[in-house]
Amino acid sequence: MKEVGKGKKSSAGRKARETRSDSLRFSARSYWLFGAGFAAIVVGYALLSRGSITAAPILLVAGYCALVPLAIFAR
Repeated sequence: MKEVGKGKKSSAGRKARETRSDSLRFSARSYWLFGAGFAAIVVGYALLSRGSITAAPILLVAGYCALVPLAIFAR
C-alpha cells in the first residue's frame, strides 16, 4: 500500500517555492529607504504633536507614500 505524501516530488513545485523566496529578498538600498521612511514618519509625528501644520504632513506623506513603498519595490 502506498502512503500518502510519499512519492516523487515534482521539480515544478520546488521551483515555485524557490521563486517565491527570491522575490522577498531585500537589498541594502531597500533597508536604507525603509529606515529613512521610518525616520520621516517618526519625525513627522513628533512635529505633529508640537503643532506643526506644514512640515509634519509633508514628512508623513513622504514616509508613507514614497519612501516605504520604494523600499518594498526597490531591488
